[in-house]
Amino acid sequence: MSVGLIFKIAAVGILVTILSQVLKHSGREEHAFLASLAGLILVLTWIVPYIYELFETIQKLFEL
Repeated sequence: MSVGLIFKIAAVGILVTILSQVLKHSGREEHAFLASLAGLILVLTWIVPYIYELFETIQKLFEL
């Protein structure tokens, strides 16, 4: 995993937090929830290949 990915995840987290707070204070809680959910899905699409690679590596480690 590269450092760039960590910075991208942090940037998405900061942007989603700011957007969510602005939407909540303007009375749009539903939109704030959807923005948070969209940020989560975006980050998960970035992380899932690394998790898959980790499981493959662990499986190869314990093969006999």
